[in-house]
Amino acid sequence: MHPIYIDGVWTDARAASVREIKNPATLKALDAVPDCSAEDVERAVGAAAAAQPTWGEMPSDERAALLRETARRLRAQQALLALSLSRETGKPLCEASDCIAAAADMFERRGPIERRGDTERGDSDAPDAASAQAGRRAGIQAVITPYNFPVLAFAASAAPALAAGATLVCKPPSQNPLTLLELVRLCDSLPAGVINVVTGGADSAERLIAHPKVSRVSFTGSSAVACRLQALARGKSLDLETGSLDAFIVCKDADLERAVPAIAWSRLMNAGQTCASPRHIYVDRAIAGEFVDRMHQYVGFLDVDDPGKPPTDLGPLVSHEAAQRVEDQVGRALRAGARLILGGRRFRPSGLPGHFFQPTILSNVPAGSAPTSDEILGPVITLTPVNDLADALELSIHAAAPPRAWIYTGDPEAVTRSLQARSGGTFFINDPGSSQAGPFGGLRPGRVLAALTALPAQNPLPRIARTGAAIEPKPWWFPYLERKSVPA
Repeated sequence: MHPIYIDGVWTDARAASVREIKNPATLKALDAVPDCSAEDVERAVGAAAAAQPTWGEMPSDERAALLRETARRLRAQQALLALSLSRETGKPLCEASDCIAAAADMFERRGPIERRGDTERGDSDAPDAASAQAGRRAGIQAVITPYNFPVLAFAASAAPALAAGATLVCKPPSQNPLTLLELVRLCDSLPAGVINVVTGGADSAERLIAHPKVSRVSFTGSSAVACRLQALARGKSLDLETGSLDAFIVCKDADLERAVPAIAWSRLMNAGQTCASPRHIYVDRAIAGEFVDRMHQYVGFLDVDDPGKPPTDLGPLVSHEAAQRVEDQVGRALRAGARLILGGRRFRPSGLPGHFFQPTILSNVPAGSAPTSDEILGPVITLTPVNDLADALELSIHAAAPPRAWIYTGDPEAVTRSLQARSGGTFFINDPGSSQAGPFGGLRPGRVLAALTALPAQNPLPRIARTGAAIEPKPWWFPYLERKSVPA
């Protein structure tokens, strides 16, 4: 059984039960972790509390230097960490490698770009007096990470918190905690107690969140769980990142040669288990047939296999329950009148026994059915033909308010004028859902957009962002056979 990390020491948990961690592609056991008890959580929070005053008082440039050293160590072990992440999550190897690289970048720059300059929490570039004051009040932060991006979500929360002077107790996902535990081994240049890790399921997380010494909670996961956690975290600062029902909108003049691969990658990356990705596609009726044909041809050639093989584009879902849930959602959509174009069921590529689901395309999806109202965390592309942009926007508003949409068009100026006549929402024109910084440059858009669109109620204007008149292909799109970025 894997030990937990408390006060700079790997120690056995005082827990009565354990969880076996399996490779979701092969179902072979990888390791086991304890379901941490209330006593384990108490020890971890106590260590974080003891370490916080000294860590918070440390000059900000010294904290930043230690975080840069952590980034250097992550890069040095990127290949091994990526292999571990691929094995326990089912991510294709190149996606796992991208996650480790992005996590290292976050430690180097002390968090995602949108979190820099947060003087309330103690920017590392702030004057020493201000930084010390902020560090003293940074407190103890609980970091609850999700199964789909366990390392990346940890880095996005941990790096800015550590830079601000907070100490951490992390609870990795119960399905795949192992790579995060290995990553913590590389953080041993930080003082004892600054990072602590407990493992387990919902009970461990709830004990941690409810602990009176925890002052801030960072959680990435489902909206339903986030609502429950809010009740436990009364009086604490909350940093919640939940899923979305954002839309893709494809206008009749869109460049389908670029829009199809952009949407396919954004929707199918990590086998569709990406809460930050837009969910449903509204496509102009005039080009819907061509769009479906192109998407069918493109997705039909993607390689679904063991994620450890470099050519693999899509791996398995994280668990049997996840695959069953996706199969149920597809079935409900079909019963509601959707048309099955491709896939639609679980299968065993190369004879693998894991939790694989066929890449699936559903067209003619009725408004209000499962794909337009629920997150489908699986490799499922769903679309609804619409009359025009106005029709698509109206439907997307019913799905998510305020709406957010990624719009593909050959006339961005005309679309911009149409959007400016509306109230509220955030729209990306000819943008694939990630920035030029890399495949995870657009990480955590809920947090980014919430900050950028915090407008007064009396001025609910739309926010419009676009990368240019036309979308440019990205080197991280499918097929992964052509990628050369996986480190040796």
